Amino acid sequence: MVPGVVYGGGADPVSFQINERELRHALANAGAVLDLEIDGKKASPVVLKELVRHPVSGDTTHIDLLRVRLDVAIHAQVIIDLIGGEDAPGVKEGGVLEQTVREITVSALPTAIPDSIQHDVSALEIGDSLTVAVLVAPPGVTILADPEQQLVAVNASRMARALDDIETETELVGEGEGDAEGESADGAEASAEGADGAPTDSSSDE
Repeated sequence: MVPGVVYGGGADPVSFQINERELRHALANAGAVLDLEIDGKKASPVVLKELVRHPVSGDTTHIDLLRVRLDVAIHAQVIIDLIGGEDAPGVKEGGVLEQTVREITVSALPTAIPDSIQHDVSALEIGDSLTVAVLVAPPGVTILADPEQQLVAVNASRMARALDDIETETELVGEGEGDAEGESADGAEASAEGADGAPTDSSSDE
């Protein structure tokens, strides 16, 4: 049995317990709004506020539900589902698709909250990035996250970056050696010119 509590809506919090299998089935087959019955009595519509899982087994250990009115907008967390990542040219060339934001806060009526918001990233090249501004919410849903926040980027792999660093260092070392050789050659030429063009010491003539 999983312990839980339902609160909000101007009423007192109520504790309850639910069979874990029944809870899992209800969450998998329901939308954002859930119908809750406690001791055989139907309660007001509720939405999932928090689900606590065991860090090792992943089993649900606690659930929080929030009473809502179907005609009043609420804030909710919605999953961002990026599609087409495997087809992105940058990924095919060995880049790594890094999703910075996986959930965003939206405002909507309880019945309009989507399970997820999708975005196609199949055209991204290495070095490309997108912000939250590219996300398109369903009708009646407002995205509250910062539109300038980075959403996803395709970066070069660690191995590719390491190879680039090695090539850069090699080029710098090569340039340094070339400069040193040039300075040595110039110095030698100057010394040779000085020896050829130097005046004869007067003491040697005496």
